[in-house]
Amino acid sequence: MSEKQTIDYPGDEIDVRWDKRLCLHIGECGQARGDLFVGGREPWCIPNAASKTEVREVVERCPSGALSYTDKSGAPESAPADNTVTVVYNGPLYLTGDLRIEGAGEDQPGVRTRAALCRCGVSRNKPFCDNSHLEARFEDFGAVGEQGPGLTETGGPLTVKPMPDGCLRLDGNLTIRAATGRVAWEGTTAYLCRCGASKNKPFCDGSHRAVGFKSE
Repeated sequence: MSEKQTIDYPGDEIDVRWDKRLCLHIGECGQARGDLFVGGREPWCIPNAASKTEVREVVERCPSGALSYTDKSGAPESAPADNTVTVVYNGPLYLTGDLRIEGAGEDQPGVRTRAALCRCGVSRNKPFCDNSHLEARFEDFGAVGEQGPGLTETGGPLTVKPMPDGCLRLDGNLTIRAATGRVAWEGTTAYLCRCGASKNKPFCDGSHRAVGFKSE
């Protein structure tokens, strides 16, 4: 029998779900003040140990979408007003916004607003990051050299299409932030490297063909 990949933590007003497949162990949950998440405790998460507002706020800090919630009042998590990609220093692409990631499961609600996508090329859970960049010693400091055509409006759906054996195609109003936090690029269509070999990171330059990148 395969190991269960999601764990549910029920509460009176709000339930929390943890998806092991997406978790990068960044620690935004465990470092939060209070008793909502306590490492080494069983259960690790107790939704009734915090107010519903606090539960929502802490869960929404999770950059990978591994944590999600079901508010029993029926109020879903709201997508951020802007669609943003942050290029992480030696790490993945952090996406926030109204995300439509092709291939994401219906049982992965967190990635509708928050996701960490692989850009080192070696994740075993593509297109999502699984921290394989650490073992692979992937190195890219997250500078962004291009500015893009700009935006006339913000928000709206952001479609993310992992191209077979190729890049990530993003369509929608989009801002890309360098690892420094600087707003670096704005536009409506971007082709981002996910093989780790582009000489123009975070953008694709066709290197996936030369290195024989496989998306499966």
